[in-house]
Amino acid sequence: MPSFPPYVGRFAPSPSGPLHAGSLVAALASYLDARAQHGHWLVRIEDIDEPRTVPGADRIILRQLQALGLHWDAAPVWQTQRHALYAQAFARLRAANRVYACHCTRRELPPGPYPGTCRPTMVGASAHAGRHAPASPPSDEGPLFASVVVDDKPNDGVPNTALPRDPAQSGKPPPQTPRARKAAWRFLVESGIETFRDRWLGTQSQDVAAAVGDFIIRRADGLWAYQLVVVVDDARQGVTDIVRGADLLDSTARQQHLARALGLRYPRVMHVPLILDAAGRKLSKQNHAPALNLDAPLECLQQAWQALGFARLSVATLDAFWPQATAQWARRFVP
Repeated sequence: MPSFPPYVGRFAPSPSGPLHAGSLVAALASYLDARAQHGHWLVRIEDIDEPRTVPGADRIILRQLQALGLHWDAAPVWQTQRHALYAQAFARLRAANRVYACHCTRRELPPGPYPGTCRPTMVGASAHAGRHAPASPPSDEGPLFASVVVDDKPNDGVPNTALPRDPAQSGKPPPQTPRARKAAWRFLVESGIETFRDRWLGTQSQDVAAAVGDFIIRRADGLWAYQLVVVVDDARQGVTDIVRGADLLDSTARQQHLARALGLRYPRVMHVPLILDAAGRKLSKQNHAPALNLDAPLECLQQAWQALGFARLSVATLDAFWPQATAQWARRFVP
């Protein structure tokens, strides 16, 4: 078994709205796992998908966590401060011929894994293939991954240093032929089975090439994709353990594969159960899940605790909740 450094966990909410009961389950599990192993617990605001960001939601989330007694061990970071890190990782992958431009739209693609329409005809060739013309690489690739230093202090009113966008077109738009479209950039997936041990669900395997195909790491609108940024952020922050909702289980094999291509160690993982609404859907901001009722913080924690499969604790205060919950978590999940 590989040896890991001391425990570092993280909670990484997207600021598309306040925390709700479903997101608290993931936060609670992540926090307890770190405390049960005498580790560090970090908070990362995953605001890389800027069109979905709700102004002020990040501050609301941080206040909610503090009101519930979930206190982080280092200053939170915002992904919109970290574009240079993602650009350097992209540059490393490009130098290794592991990315290529793709002009396909969703409407052009069949359901299921990406069929390789724009994949280079030979692995290692420059990023053009098939019926599409080559796209120019982004102009902001940045220095090599290992050499960039980024200030990890929180963004308190500092403007986002977003990547340059193409200038808006004026006049009559050109025909949307493959040559004229903006390109997304896909990671070239190698064949083989990705296997990992999930601490909640046991051993998991996925053939990423067959199940997903070459996946996007930079979108056609210029934004970095989730799969890339989460791998880079976890490595940069020294995260050893990811504890998150089971809805992200399917992303794990992709992230492990991408981390290996970047020469990074992928953390241990645990995917905890989801809370479902009356229609059987994941409780989420998109499904209009109500924000946590912080007038009753202990009750919020008790409900999240029970959703993780534990019996309700006989405690009357937050201060009494945490040591009992941490001890029970340690008995169940810490070797």
